[in-house]
Amino acid sequence: MSRPSVAELRPVVHPAGVKDRRSGEHWMGRLYMREVSLRVDRYLVNTRVTPNQLTYLMTVFGVLAAPALLVPGIAGAVLGVVMVQMYLLLDCVDGEIARWKKQYSLNGVYLDRVGAYLTDAAVLVGFGMRAADLWGSGRIDWLWAFLGTLAALGAILIKSETDLVAVARHQSGKPPVKEAASEMRSSGMALARKAAAALQFHRLILGIEASLVILVLAFVDQARGDLFFSRLGVAVMAGIALVQTLLHLVSILASSRLK
Repeated sequence: MSRPSVAELRPVVHPAGVKDRRSGEHWMGRLYMREVSLRVDRYLVNTRVTPNQLTYLMTVFGVLAAPALLVPGIAGAVLGVVMVQMYLLLDCVDGEIARWKKQYSLNGVYLDRVGAYLTDAAVLVGFGMRAADLWGSGRIDWLWAFLGTLAALGAILIKSETDLVAVARHQSGKPPVKEAASEMRSSGMALARKAAAALQFHRLILGIEASLVILVLAFVDQARGDLFFSRLGVAVMAGIALVQTLLHLVSILASSRLK
């Protein structure tokens, strides 16, 4: 069976609205990864590979970011970025293969969310362990491993707060939340939410963006000959995670998402 062309794949695997989803599409997907994934799709659509198998593989790559970051120096940071980019690629491919083969399942949706949780946590825990300097000649400073784990917990809690809206509505017999419900009922809260969205600080604790920050900090640390900036990065991410966890909870309660 001949492989479909990119032009044949595009209208099926990229239906209208896929790239425009406000919370369901990463900006790197819109920028370049959806084009890369289309070219990978060509080699998979006529195989026995299932979307769920690709989601499992996606999760494996995401989790491997943690041990990758334990490799000292720039090499470990580069490996971490590679693992996370492979996660992002397969996150695009699994859904595209599902659309082409019409193989949809609740298992796939569930596994995709689990993969996102684990990847964010793996990157932040790995970053904390990296900053603790496990392979250095001096004493291991477990404070940084603790702060990295704290940041990971915050990242997971933020995702949970969002997902639990759907759980609460379902258990109360209410329909899925509409996009307009995220608007704040208070004008002051609405202004604060817009300011937070403009600054995009919360993205620093998402695995994809965090891996790039870690790479930049690795180059700076290499030039300095220490881990000062990586440790500063861990502390900042832990602080952002704690603040964002609280603010995100408040924003949900102050919106109409639970009404």
